[in-house]
Amino acid sequence: MKRIWILLVVICSLSACLKKKDLPDVPVITSQSFEIAGDSAILRLNFSDGDGNFGLEDGDTTGVFTPCLRRKFNLYAEYYELQNGQWVHEYIDPCDEVSDDDVPFYNRVPWIKPTGQNQAQEGEIKIVMQDWYLLSEFDTIKFEVKIVDRDMQESNTVTVGPYVKQ
Repeated sequence: MKRIWILLVVICSLSACLKKKDLPDVPVITSQSFEIAGDSAILRLNFSDGDGNFGLEDGDTTGVFTPCLRRKFNLYAEYYELQNGQWVHEYIDPCDEVSDDDVPFYNRVPWIKPTGQNQAQEGEIKIVMQDWYLLSEFDTIKFEVKIVDRDMQESNTVTVGPYVKQ
């Protein structure tokens, strides 16, 4: 009987480690960092999504994910410059770009489908920005970053910066 209790305590202890996390279905950016390395930079975002539907598949290119629509992307780093003491948003229209894949600061993060009973996602997104600023006479920039899941639910917005261009 003593062995059964010990086994039961071990099983209960292990099952406590496997508890389903109670995360909101709306994606949340929990932290961010930005590392500058010359002309390129690395943006890192930690995120969670309770229903596990953050990310895009290669075939997500029709309907709401149609090229030339903002929803073709699921990570948005909106670009701002400090111009004469005011932050000015420099909007880049995906329809104005030469190539659909050439929209600076917007990205398609792939869908890593959760497996098992717990569908919640938690992880880190790492984006290498080959060109992390636009050519301009102004030298101070920042980004306002958000992610969007497959249900078009937008995360919180985090501010990255300000940074002075080198």
